[in-house]
Amino acid sequence: MMLLALAAGLPAVLVSMIIVWTDPAQYSLRLQWTLTLFIVGGWLGFASAVHERVASPLRTLANLLEAMREGDYSIRARSAKNEDALGDVMQQVNAMGNTLQAQRLGALEATTLLRKVMEEIDVAVFAFDSAHRLRLVNRAGERLLGQRSERMMNADADSLGLGEYLEGEDDRTVQRSFPGGTGRWGVARSVFREGGLPHQLIVITDLTRPLREEELQAWQRIVRVLGHELNNSLTPIKSIAGSLELLLSREPKPDDWIDDMRRGLAVVAARSEALSRFMGAYARLAKLPRPTFRAVEVGTLVERVAGLETRLKPAIERGPEIRIQADSDQLEQLLINLLRNGVDAARETGGSVAVGWSRSGAQVEIWVKDEGPGLSNTNNLFVPFFTTKQGGSGIGLVLSRQIAEAHGGSLTLQNRPEGQGCEARLVLPL
Repeated sequence: MMLLALAAGLPAVLVSMIIVWTDPAQYSLRLQWTLTLFIVGGWLGFASAVHERVASPLRTLANLLEAMREGDYSIRARSAKNEDALGDVMQQVNAMGNTLQAQRLGALEATTLLRKVMEEIDVAVFAFDSAHRLRLVNRAGERLLGQRSERMMNADADSLGLGEYLEGEDDRTVQRSFPGGTGRWGVARSVFREGGLPHQLIVITDLTRPLREEELQAWQRIVRVLGHELNNSLTPIKSIAGSLELLLSREPKPDDWIDDMRRGLAVVAARSEALSRFMGAYARLAKLPRPTFRAVEVGTLVERVAGLETRLKPAIERGPEIRIQADSDQLEQLLINLLRNGVDAARETGGSVAVGWSRSGAQVEIWVKDEGPGLSNTNNLFVPFFTTKQGGSGIGLVLSRQIAEAHGGSLTLQNRPEGQGCEARLVLPL
């Protein structure tokens, strides 16, 4: 840089020296040396000033960039001004330092929060590098393996008893014993990158307690339902049996005692038949088979189900031609249940029923709309054996929802927002 500055002024200095020293008659020797010293000194001084003006900001920029490379984003250039291009560059470097400092602070805070969350959650988390060496473990993982993280860090996955979970299925449920407990565990594996290298994250969840709680709640619901239905049938049977026993023990018997016996036995038979139907419905609900997937034309299925309803002809709102993989028999049963409920509701008010389908993204939607009285209570729609219809079993909607969920879809019922009645909507993946 200094040589370039000197070279820039060299032509003018040479011309000046030629003028001063080629005409001794015009300039005295003393004046010649004075002018020479003045010209050369000015040349060197201005060259040095130019060099310093350029080199100093560049040294400052170099120091700033070196500090950033070392991870120190707190240093700033104080002399950064909008006077020239170098000043603009220094201001941009200062702004970049502010941005990097804010990003580092945010990353540190996020990392601190993540570590705090990992320490507090009751799920064991392990991170392994590409060589299956442990790189990260939380407190739940320490309790699960019965070791401190300092002893486990950098240990091989096989030595920790976790090597088998780094291969095979990403999600699985296992029954095994760990130093920290025995039971059923949910194991999930995912892949992430750190420093450009692949790592594997293993998450182990204790399923024993939640499963036991769900099992207990399920048994409690079953006992309540069975107890309610059994009491509804056995109480009148017991009462009538007692009345018939008294009737048989009376002497002399009344003239119409045979008719009383027949009526009592008819009630016992009716209640026994109702109890038998209830137990059959319960067995049906518990033994729904898994769907057998085949290609199904949605339009053909909807038209076939609509043709089965003879009490009230439903209107068909046709959609596009759509083919899905599904169990045709189960979906037909589901739609029959929905259409039957819609017709029952529409007949109460003299309204109509419509059924149709459409495509929404990667899903197909099939709906049944009626102009009935609507839903008065949506909380118990999918509660087994709850029904508001005379002679209803209370399992139609429950079975329908089970069929929808077995197909990876969903079933919802709600009052129609645009008018009177109810809308049942089945959503299935394409």
